[in-house]
Amino acid sequence: MREKVHSRSTRSTAHSDLKIQEMEIRDTLKRIKNKILVMSGKGGVGKSSISALLSVMLARKGLRVGLMDVDLHGPSIPRLLGIRGSVEAPSHPGKLKPVMFFPNLEVISIEVLMGSNRDVATIWRGPLKIGVIKQFIADILWSSLDYLIIDSPPGTGDEPLTVAQVINDAKAIIVTTPQEISLADVRKSINFCRQVHMDILGLVENMSGLNCPHCGKRIDLFKKEGGKELAQREGIRLLASLPIEPQFLEYGDRGSLGIWNEKNLPFFQEFNRMVDKIIEETKEESKKDLE
Repeated sequence: MREKVHSRSTRSTAHSDLKIQEMEIRDTLKRIKNKILVMSGKGGVGKSSISALLSVMLARKGLRVGLMDVDLHGPSIPRLLGIRGSVEAPSHPGKLKPVMFFPNLEVISIEVLMGSNRDVATIWRGPLKIGVIKQFIADILWSSLDYLIIDSPPGTGDEPLTVAQVINDAKAIIVTTPQEISLADVRKSINFCRQVHMDILGLVENMSGLNCPHCGKRIDLFKKEGGKELAQREGIRLLASLPIEPQFLEYGDRGSLGIWNEKNLPFFQEFNRMVDKIIEETKEESKKDLE
């Protein structure tokens, strides 16, 4: 009899904890105006680099930004940004402060919770991953934000599905490269968004040609304009066609996205135009919601 009473009590406590977490998630999301999930059909297309630089550029335009890395098996946001610090425990019990990259850019990633040994493999199944993503929202003391950028692992697995279910007003940016093998996987990402009723802000074609550093001529290392053709076919916006920029790769490897200072680079100019498009589009969406 005692075992049965204890079992009921344990279930009741767990149910109560879930209710509290759901309430905290709702309260946090109410204070965030725009939530953007950056996703890709396959790895190696530069999705995390775009997530990181998008967050930095939005912050440098004076907006309040959070960057949440939900790639739990292969987090790269802290290394791209050169983050060495860890989260702090604020005065709120049970909460943690995100890492402050700028005064108006907050970052959370599983890697900053791992302490000094960041090369430990994360061997988790679905339920654990779902729980961690919910904790990233409920247990992190986010400020009132203009944008929360969410960097997701490639594919349409537990992580993007959890974001879609927990943050039901999130919008997607899908990153691809121009060649068909990447575009085939992107079509799956587009179908995923439509199935879970997630609006797509647009498509980003990364590694779209290389401007020769010697003659200035454009070299199409991969297929030309594959992302543009796909966007037209699927009826979604092409946000940018970003050229390959060796300096951007070097900055990322050094843990510094100082490319924001390279204003004459075609990559920077195209990226900056994309950021302005995203700001304008999300403003328009906010106006529609208020009408």
